[in-house]
Amino acid sequence: MSTQPPAQADRSFNRSMLIKLFIVALMMFGFGFALIPMYRAICQITGVNNLVQRDATAREAKNTQVDMSRTISIEFDANARGPLGFKPQQHSLDVHPGAVTTVMYEVSNEQARTIQAQAIPSYAPKQATEYFKKIECFCFTQQTLTANQTRRMPVVFVVDPKLPKDVKTITLSYTFFELSTPAAATAGSAAPTANPAASAANPA
Repeated sequence: MSTQPPAQADRSFNRSMLIKLFIVALMMFGFGFALIPMYRAICQITGVNNLVQRDATAREAKNTQVDMSRTISIEFDANARGPLGFKPQQHSLDVHPGAVTTVMYEVSNEQARTIQAQAIPSYAPKQATEYFKKIECFCFTQQTLTANQTRRMPVVFVVDPKLPKDVKTITLSYTFFELSTPAAATAGSAAPTANPAASAANPA
């Protein structure tokens, strides 16, 4: 009984693995884009325009005792999906647990049309999520950006002193993605208008 030559068998195996890896990469890429319509669908079902909630109030933060004996390094990351420029004003900052801190992010609409966008936060390590308390954040509401508009937006936060002792660094990462599309704007026969409350809270 004849057998397949080793070299040919290796090529066949490598080709098979390459196809499988390509399919996995396509699936991951597709899942990333599927998050946006999934987000829209959930918002429509629940009747709210955002799924990011406030973690703490200013009063709660003021009642938190500052731990001066510890210093946590906070790293800031920004990602954008769609025609948006998005970046933190600083890439890292050292804070004491319990101290209220404010940092700024900048977002730019790089299109000659009005767009609506939403930012979704994430944290690393994952265990730090419940200890990173956002008091004010542009991610609490959808943002309306007029043509070629640039906006600086604050994030006010406090790190809970109960943060595990082994966590020395927390990365706060935002992904900003466009909710509206040119086709949707045309179908609506008008550009989206800004939410007055959001505009007041986030001046250009």
